[in-house]
Amino acid sequence: MLKNIDPLLTGDLLAILRDMGHGDEIVLTDANFPAAALARRLIRLPGIGVDRVAEAILSVMPLDDFVDAPAAAMSSPDGRPPIYDDFDRILSDAAGAPVTMEEIDRFAFYDRAKTAYAIVATGERRLYANLILKKGVLRA
Repeated sequence: MLKNIDPLLTGDLLAILRDMGHGDEIVLTDANFPAAALARRLIRLPGIGVDRVAEAILSVMPLDDFVDAPAAAMSSPDGRPPIYDDFDRILSDAAGAPVTMEEIDRFAFYDRAKTAYAIVATGERRLYANLILKKGVLRA
């Protein structure tokens, strides 16, 4: 066990977060997402909600503040999914200020996920609960 490290952050996931560079992206997906088909590197966290995984990751990973939108969510044809409110809160809490979250079409989201550094497949059952996070930098 490690002090001050969220227990959801497995050794494999911590290694991925450590190895990511500025501007690299990690995708957090719901249970319906075709993660295995798209991932260059895949971490599975079955039974865990995507919001909880986002909180754990953002407890150690800075968001990119060199871009307008360091986060992106898969848009729903039925309007804004309720999970977006959770995403907004989690992103703001992690950054200490409001964070812009871009909404992108499902197929554009899939294309972007293919180029991401890694995908974390969660057990999230809510629809359109997919989030991309862009890694930032640590300042002295």
